[in-house]
Parts: sequence; structure tokens; C-alpha cells
Amino acid sequence: MKGVASALARRVVESVGAATPLPFRVVLPDGSDVVCGTGEPTATAHVKTVGAGLRTALYGHVGFLEAYFDGDIDIDGDLRELMAVGFDSGFDDSAGLLVGIRNRWHGLRFNNRTNATPKENARFHYGLGPTFYSKMLDEPYLMYTCAYYDETARTVGDAQVAKMEHVARKVRLAPGERVIDMGCGFGGFMFYAAERHGAHVTGVNTTTEQAEFVKAKIAEKGLQDQLTMHEADVREGFGVYDKVVSIGVLEHAGRHQLREVIRAHAAALKPGGLGIIHFIGHVADRETDFFIRKYIFPGGWIPSLSKALDAMEAEGLEVLDVENLRRHYALTLDAWTDKFEANWDAIRAMDPNHFDERFWRIWRTYLIGCAEMFRSSKSQTNLFQIVFSKGNVDYKNYPMTREHMYRDAERN
Repeated sequence: MKGVASALARRVVESVGAATPLPFRVVLPDGSDVVCGTGEPTATAHVKTVGAGLRTALYGHVGFLEAYFDGDIDIDGDLRELMAVGFDSGFDDSAGLLVGIRNRWHGLRFNNRTNATPKENARFHYGLGPTFYSKMLDEPYLMYTCAYYDETARTVGDAQVAKMEHVARKVRLAPGERVIDMGCGFGGFMFYAAERHGAHVTGVNTTTEQAEFVKAKIAEKGLQDQLTMHEADVREGFGVYDKVVSIGVLEHAGRHQLREVIRAHAAALKPGGLGIIHFIGHVADRETDFFIRKYIFPGGWIPSLSKALDAMEAEGLEVLDVENLRRHYALTLDAWTDKFEANWDAIRAMDPNHFDERFWRIWRTYLIGCAEMFRSSKSQTNLFQIVFSKGNVDYKNYPMTREHMYRDAERN
């Protein structure tokens, strides 16, 4: 069987190597190796078992990754290099029919139609809690979304502040305005908008651990008069606001719930008000990778820009501006990866049974893989910011140019 598994795996490896000039090396179960690309490889994958070779042949990149998570494949050297090989060669899109069936079944099991499932899906990932995420994200804001590397950003923390200011400028945030932050995470934008812009912000988040963290921080800062936190689904409705801010929510709506989540955004905005939706999206309709859905974000689904725009128009929203920040996300993920790796011993000590070798392999694959996906010249996954209004705007209540987004001004 070693010979058969090695032959099948070799065929896969050689097809990958033929599709990219990037160098890499694979050692097969029978001890033979395949070296591909131009230059000296900085990464070697050791396919240790017959099963790992067969899984790679049958399930493509998903089989390879799952064997790696199980310890049947080891990787020496630069994981980033192997991830770059995958995206440059198209191996990231090699899953095939069998994984397609698994992906569909996963979608049926973990869709966000019911009231309970969205909360369970969110807590699978975000329920790891603020102590864990503080070992990976910038402080004090703990922003877990794409940063914005403008000319002022020297660190990911700077870039997250720049992102929040970019959002605030896009929606023309003014002191005293009432804002709803849909899916507010650890409350970073809430605190920024209140403390830097004098806004009154209501946060909505279905993840218990994040909601409790935000409530405690509101009390600690004495901001109860400016900030309100609801532990709830964003679709439940919490009144009408001057501005709607949605940073990283649409990816969790699900294939069949996109329209109703957009409807909730529209219902929360007053006529003539402004809002922004910031989300990972495709330009065309594409399947969301099974690895991300199974191991990282159950219930998650990356929507297409076109479907999001169609839903917004149907709900009475005018699209004012669309910006693609794909390249910014690669830099953001690099920073998260560096901090995660630097703090791994401290993370593991928090709960050695949960934060074990398998968790390490899955999360490094997730962070590094997403960074290389957003960095790849062949990637078809983007990060969009859409500015919208409730009803059509005219020249009297919205600028005719984008100058207000970029003007040189001292930040508050």
C-alpha cells in the first residue's frame, strides 16, 4: 500500500509543482521525495502514512490539511511558503466532488436559520474569550477584523485605529449621534466612537463571552450613559439610529440568511442616515472553503459582492461607495500570526487540553493560510467596505467627492 499511496500522492505533488515556480519539497510514505519549483525549497512536507497519501489524493488540499492536523503529515520549515505554493498553483481549489458533498452537508447542519444555531456557531470561535484573543490581537481595542494601513500606521494597533477612523469618516460620524454597532465583537469601535467622537453607541453581539467583556468594560470606564450592550442576534431589532456600523458580520449571515441580515441593517437606519458594511466577499458566487467552515467558522459563508448589493437595493439602501481592502488584510493577519506564535506558550498554559498541538496546527494554518490568500495575486477573496444610505442622498446632505475620507486632519 505504501507504493500505491506514494504513487497517487506523487501525482498530486507533481501536478502542483507543474502549476507554480515556487519551490517546495515533499517526502512520500515510501521514503522517496519530490522537489519542485525554482530555487532551494524552504519548506518540506513529510507525508508519513499511507492514509495521509490517500487522503491527499482523494480530498486534495483538504485531505492534506486534515492529515497535517492529525499528525500524519509534518511540515519542516516555512509554512507560509507551502501556503503560497497552494494558492499560486490552484491547489487551494482542488477539493473535488467528495469535499463538495461534505461542504454541502456541513452547510445543512450548521446553517444560521434557527435562533440557537447562530449563537452556537459564533461561540465555537469567539467563545475562546478575551484572554485568549488578547494574546493575538492589538490592545486595548481587540479588533478582530481587517486593519487599515494608512501612512500613519506603524503597528497593527495603529492600523486598527486608522481603520476605525476611516469608518467614522465614511459615515460622517458626529458628536451626539446614535449609532448601532452590529456584531460589535469586543467593542473596539464602540469605545473608539464614544471616546474619540462623542457618539452614543449600542452594540449587539450573540457571543456571550464577548458581550460580557464589553459590559464589564463599559462599567469599568463609566460609560453607561454613552454605551449600551445587547447579547442578541442582530436580526432581533433594537430601534432606529442615525448611523449603522457593521464590521465583520455579513460573513456569518449564512447562504440563506443574507437578505434578512441586510434587512436588519436597513431597519436599524433612519431615513437619510448613513451606514457601512465591512465584510470578506467574493466578486462572483463561489463556494466557501470547507476547511474554514468546518474548523474555524461553522455556519460561516463568504457572500458575493453582487448578492450583497442586490439585497441592499431591495431593502431600500443606496450604495454610495465600495472599497476593496484585500491587501490590508494580509498585513493584519501577519501581525496576528506573529503575536499568536510569540504567545503560544502562554496560550497553551491557559488550557493544555484545549490548546494542544492540534489546535496549534489548525490555527497557524488558518492565520497563515488566510494571509497568503489575501496576498496572492490569484486570490478571488476580497475585503469590501460598502457605504450606504437609507434612501437616495442628494448634494445637500452628502459630499460630492471622497475628500472627507482622506483629508489631512488631526485625529481626535
